[in-house]
Amino acid sequence: MAFLLNKSNLASHFRSHYKTTEDSIYLSRRGFHVQPGTREKALLAEDSALKPFKSYKKSVKQLKRIGDVLTIVVVAGCCYEIYVKATTREVARKQ
Repeated sequence: MAFLLNKSNLASHFRSHYKTTEDSIYLSRRGFHVQPGTREKALLAEDSALKPFKSYKKSVKQLKRIGDVLTIVVVAGCCYEIYVKATTREVARKQ
């Protein structure tokens, strides 16, 4: 009986210890908001020399859309093929 009491105390100790370490990890990962300095603001500012290289955004978006449509078409085709095979098997069984 004493063993069970010691075991429950031990388990509660580990649970409480785990909770405090979990909270401390959460707080350390959270970080603090700091305003960017002048160097960071300069790095984040828009550069006119890079404008010609930003024209790819529209084509990338269009390519992603084409890829999504092709994926849907391929999946639909596979489902249709599975359906056709299943129905032909069912018809062959009935005959």
